[in-house]
Amino acid sequence: MHILCIGLNHRTAAVDLREKMAISEHQARVALSRLGCGNLKIGSLSEMAILSTCNRVEVYAAGPDLDFLALEQFLSEIHGLGSEVFAPSMYKLADEDAVRHLFHVAAGLDSLVVGEPQILGQVTQAFGLARSQNSMGKVLSRLFQSAIHTGKRARTETAIARNPASVASIAVHLTENIVGELAAARVVLVGAGEMAEGTLQALVKRGVHRVTVINRTIERARELANRWMGEPATFESLPGALASADILISSTSAPHTLIHPVDVLAAMQQRSRPLVIIDIAVPRDVDEEVRLIPNVRLFDMDGLQDYLEQSVELRAQEIPLVEKIIQEEIEAFSAFLQTLDVLPIIADLRQKAEEIRQRELEKTLRKLSNLSPAEIAALEAMTTAMVKKLLHDPIQALREQAGGPQVSEFTTVTRSLFRLDNNLMTESIPRQPDYSDVSSSSGI
Repeated sequence: MHILCIGLNHRTAAVDLREKMAISEHQARVALSRLGCGNLKIGSLSEMAILSTCNRVEVYAAGPDLDFLALEQFLSEIHGLGSEVFAPSMYKLADEDAVRHLFHVAAGLDSLVVGEPQILGQVTQAFGLARSQNSMGKVLSRLFQSAIHTGKRARTETAIARNPASVASIAVHLTENIVGELAAARVVLVGAGEMAEGTLQALVKRGVHRVTVINRTIERARELANRWMGEPATFESLPGALASADILISSTSAPHTLIHPVDVLAAMQQRSRPLVIIDIAVPRDVDEEVRLIPNVRLFDMDGLQDYLEQSVELRAQEIPLVEKIIQEEIEAFSAFLQTLDVLPIIADLRQKAEEIRQRELEKTLRKLSNLSPAEIAALEAMTTAMVKKLLHDPIQALREQAGGPQVSEFTTVTRSLFRLDNNLMTESIPRQPDYSDVSSSSGI
């Protein structure tokens, strides 16, 4: 059984192509449900899962052949595009390379921001969707379970995701250290810059709910305020906002500074709480000398970038530890794959032994009709334990041969020795020879 992965991501394709190739949840559900019901034939492939995010589109499959052409045709049918549109930007991975890639993805090593947490949830969602549509078998189910386990280990056993790794997350981290409880903080957003709004979004996710949006026009301020359930205001309100704010985020397109030391000093004289100012504008909105005012912490883009570089460097130091975890999980998954050759015969062996046990137990119980429920349970437990112990060594021997050059010979001999191709439910158990009348002088 082969494992295949075909896909593109932020490293191989521009955003316009990623947008064209994105597979919605509905599209994935429809395609996978057709495969699960047997109404969709994708070459020789029998298992499939789809992982589609803003930075990647990947299809994972399993089957007896490395049928990448079938996967390309599958993507072409979903989007109505010729494969020549996306094939040059796609990577094709097989077997251990495909396994390693998914483990890297789940661990956050293949993300735009190393260690970002969202991707693990997206891998989990892809697994759940494929399983709900019955498009996964033993191979991909175990693969995705192992990938999710790898991602969780990476985040709990290393610091790959513990240091902020974006300007917005750095700003929130620094702000929280100064202000303390963010849920009680009052935030003022000055301007409508994309990065400033991203920082505000990160703060809202951490519990901020008191927001004032200041903009040159009240209409634009109202539009942004409605987005964040805040209050709109114009620049005339800036002095009062400085006096009441705990956090001020500024990102306008003004060609000169808007917030001067005299304004901030006047505001600070009306309060005793610290004020955090995050200036994400280029050119800067806040005069550099504002940072000299007591109880004011000013962070501009240069300062945030310095913190970001330190944070990313700390994450990068964790990559070798994550790689070690990934290698351990690959080896564990490879061991599982090797057992696939012997799992059917082990299942048949256990089934035959269990059928014999149940029939012989029923015969015995018919003869011993006066047994109590406790005695019957004891017989059940004893016969179950006997079968388990008798099968332990042959099953262990089969597992040890899994993936080896002699596995085919072992399985053939086992099937012949235990007559596993016979139908136990219809055949009679051969009569055991009776040696009770044989004298000891016979030499037997």
